[in-house]
Amino acid sequence: MNTEQIAEHFNEALETLVAFNNPTNHELILHASEIMAKAILDGKKIISCGNGGSMCDAMHFAEELTGRYRENRKPIAAISIADPSHLSCVSNDFGYEEVFSRFVQAIGQDGDVLLGISTSGNSQNVLRAIEVAKSKQMKIVGLTGKDGGKIGPLCDIEIRAPHSRYADRAQEIHIKVIHCLIDQIEKKVNA
Repeated sequence: MNTEQIAEHFNEALETLVAFNNPTNHELILHASEIMAKAILDGKKIISCGNGGSMCDAMHFAEELTGRYRENRKPIAAISIADPSHLSCVSNDFGYEEVFSRFVQAIGQDGDVLLGISTSGNSQNVLRAIEVAKSKQMKIVGLTGKDGGKIGPLCDIEIRAPHSRYADRAQEIHIKVIHCLIDQIEKKVNA
């Protein structure tokens, strides 16, 4: 790799960010944060899930809420589905498609919010979690990419990264959206 290839990475990331940065997406993020903050203020919780880098984003989202984002404040009820013992148990006994849905079946409640993250929009286990969440009257916020896949139409709010050839561009948008959501949730919950 040379410096031109490195510059190309930054230029692609910038182009993707500029394409995403518009009033429509700002409104989607704001609306998603309102749904999440309402759940918290109503004594409910936010559950997040995703695979690979998206699991890391789901974990990052939850830990910033239970811990701290920018300012000290009370912890906010959020949990990511990332416990290795749960993941290995359920995948062994029921198949990897059920690792998130079993968790939502166990602890999801009416009024909770599920944040499902999938750069393709087609992760089967995220899709199954959304189906279970809907059956429990939970709200669903989806972070997707490409054309939104099968997940997009099932979400109450879908926030879709611009189409790109590789998942890393969508992941870069997703982490920025996650930080915006956390910031807005904090402001609304602590108002």
